[in-house]
Amino acid sequence: MPDQPTTVSGFPFEPVYGPEHLDGFDPAASLGAPGEFPYTRGPYPNMYRGRPWTMRQYAGFSTAEESNRRYRYLLAQGTTGLSVAFDLPTQMGYDSAASIADGEVGKVGVAIDTVEDMKILFDQIPLDEVSTSMTINAPASLLLLMYQIAGEEQGVAPDKLRGTIQNDVLKEYIARGTYIFPPAPSLRIISDTFGYCAETLPSFNTISISGYHMGEAGATPVQEVAFTLADGIAYVQAAVDAGLDVDRFAPRLSFFFVSRSTFLEEVAKFRAARRMWAAIMRDRFGAKDPKSMMLRFHTQTAGVQLTAQQPEVNLVRVTVQALAAALGGTQSLHTNSFDEALALPTEKSARLALRTQQVLAYETDVTSSVDPLAGSYLIESLTDQIEQQAQEYLDRIDEMGGAVAAVEEGYQKSEIERAAYELAKSIDSGEQVVVGVNRFQMDEEVEPDLQRVEESIRQGQIDAIDRVKRERDQSAVDVALEAVRVAAEGRDNLLVPMGEALRRRATLQEVCDVLRGVYGGYIPHDTF
Repeated sequence: MPDQPTTVSGFPFEPVYGPEHLDGFDPAASLGAPGEFPYTRGPYPNMYRGRPWTMRQYAGFSTAEESNRRYRYLLAQGTTGLSVAFDLPTQMGYDSAASIADGEVGKVGVAIDTVEDMKILFDQIPLDEVSTSMTINAPASLLLLMYQIAGEEQGVAPDKLRGTIQNDVLKEYIARGTYIFPPAPSLRIISDTFGYCAETLPSFNTISISGYHMGEAGATPVQEVAFTLADGIAYVQAAVDAGLDVDRFAPRLSFFFVSRSTFLEEVAKFRAARRMWAAIMRDRFGAKDPKSMMLRFHTQTAGVQLTAQQPEVNLVRVTVQALAAALGGTQSLHTNSFDEALALPTEKSARLALRTQQVLAYETDVTSSVDPLAGSYLIESLTDQIEQQAQEYLDRIDEMGGAVAAVEEGYQKSEIERAAYELAKSIDSGEQVVVGVNRFQMDEEVEPDLQRVEESIRQGQIDAIDRVKRERDQSAVDVALEAVRVAAEGRDNLLVPMGEALRRRATLQEVCDVLRGVYGGYIPHDTF
């Protein structure tokens, strides 16, 4: 163990913290009250004393029917919000029938090809009573429109639908890779989504600006904050440039962060991100509505820190990570299942993950005080250090011309890869201890019961697509798809014709292929 322990971001831990570590710290300016600018202590004055965070368990696999059964099971077990995982073909804008989808249908999420799949996914789930998050990015607007249509055909008006679409394409270029179109048209689609939802789906969060996947790729907490907020700035600027009033759409922006096992730094990270975003929205964009300045965020425990070795130990890791998210002031939380390093969660492991949140919320005193760690010399010092270094990254990205220009140069990707390399070296050397991996190993491991996805489901999806195509009015679909092409080449809001095409039962890929024909694809720069 090193003589001087450091945080993940490289800040040295002092043996004892006191006022001398808060140079220039003004409690009134830096902290304020919960629910008041700069929201360091949380976006709401009562926080969890009113009600706990939303327990939004991420789930989705195989077919819409199978995922629907899991959702209804989770709701019966007490989850308070749904979170949809989509398979890779859906994330990339391909139907299950596409040759590129072979071997991937239903594997890491549910396969959604048409509105009919979306209707099945939420069968017997009243969409006016449940909040739904959808982890989808490049084709996010299309999945949102499918959700809207499924709701309408269930008898639920669009203004009654609540939830979030991730819709964060910039982080795909940086850390994840499920992009379809180049950055400029992707930002145009996102801006159109902001405008469409302001008019049609006012209770839906139009984007979840994600640092989670950057953290999973190896970003330090400082990088996670800086690159996430840089992306947020780019989205807001694109919408403002498109003529939208900032206070018209900004209150529906949300964020998504990882929570690691490094408890203290994670709590400070969440506080620093809130404080920075409040200042950015007020000072950079002139926002007047307090809701435009609130950084509201979802948290997921760190999937990358789960281990295949001694998987039951992941229950302990997830508990620590969930506690960091709660004490950091998250608005909703997903706790990973202990077997996710090996396979998709079983019902048992998903239930245990949910029970972890329920124990924290209902058996501990975490929810008794609005901001339990405020004023801690260590926490406030770390918060200040994270803010300072994250701001240095933001200044550098501004000098490069903004997040999009930095993405095109591969800057964020390169910085994250360097950090990931340093972390991997520290684990390989044993300096960074991972229980069960480089210390405290066992000679024999017993594999738990695992969830399996059958390869045969692809044919079922293909059959369903064929059935939809036989039963639809093809001439009406052709007209609707041509309207999508015209809108893509012009300036009209894309979501209106895309919604009409989906309503006519165009498939996901058919709409995406029209957009590919106009915008082309994206080839990344590999700079590291």
